[in-house]
Amino acid sequence: MNVNLGEPYEVIIKRVIEKGYAGNQTEVVRQALLVYEREIEEEEVQLVNKGIELEMQEIKSGKIKTKSLDEIKKKYNI
Repeated sequence: MNVNLGEPYEVIIKRVIEKGYAGNQTEVVRQALLVYEREIEEEEVQLVNKGIELEMQEIKSGKIKTKSLDEIKKKYNI
């Protein structure tokens, strides 16, 4: 794959290599993609946690009714 990133990004890549964080352009791009992937995963986890938090608030306020495991088992004859 051959990608032309343009001047501002090439300068960043060059600085990263000069500082010794990567040995070449390919390493810089690979590392950047891994960081980006981790950020996406962290954002997804934060969104799930926020959803859980909102659901728990509704349960605690009584807006959502819950049932015990025993009630569910009884209902479905388990």
